[in-house]
Amino acid sequence: MIREPRRRRRFHQSYVADLVNRDVMQQSTIERGHQMRALLDVLAARSGQVLKAHAVAQELTLAPNTVASYLSLLEEVFLIKRIPAWSRNLKTRATASPKVAFVDSGVAASLLGEDEQTLLRMDSALSQLAEGFVAMEVARQCCWADDETRLAHYRTRDQVEVDLVLERRRKVVAIEVKASATVRSEDFRGLRHLASRLGADLVVSVVLYLGEQTLPFGDRLRAVPLGALWEAG
Repeated sequence: MIREPRRRRRFHQSYVADLVNRDVMQQSTIERGHQMRALLDVLAARSGQVLKAHAVAQELTLAPNTVASYLSLLEEVFLIKRIPAWSRNLKTRATASPKVAFVDSGVAASLLGEDEQTLLRMDSALSQLAEGFVAMEVARQCCWADDETRLAHYRTRDQVEVDLVLERRRKVVAIEVKASATVRSEDFRGLRHLASRLGADLVVSVVLYLGEQTLPFGDRLRAVPLGALWEAG
């Protein structure tokens, strides 16, 4: 069922409130629900970004072990998912911090106060919401695979990034998400960096974008419409 914007916001607000007040509070000794709600707001703002729990703790003036406990609870009730950092001890200074994504990107958008109108603005959170949406769709499809597929992200201390890295039997598919109808060669910077270190272990590098054509950008480099996530074959 498609809800009009006001009803959708109310639904998401009620959904989050129910999870926090019922599932989370019942599974823990948390006494201050407003702390959990404040944490959710911070996580929504950092969706698609590397999550440093100590920085979140400082921002909310909470103890680091409290934030760590809250994050685990939010994963247990399937509100968020932490996407681990990927590394094979390659010759690069890869970071070890996970990224955070909301299992339901609609909930994240609601927490950020975004809707279909505000997302059209240049300063909207569309990019990070799109990345989280793709991450969760890929995670669901990984669960259906016959062989275990590892889902991770890649980022070096030099700020070279790849949004999603899928690895199965040492073969890798690398994915960037671009919330735009156009793709440029520069959008493949992180993918090329990773490809140069993986060699033959890289199957393909893909930029998922909002356009309608599959476009080649070099050896094993493709721009692919985001809708391909649901296409068979």
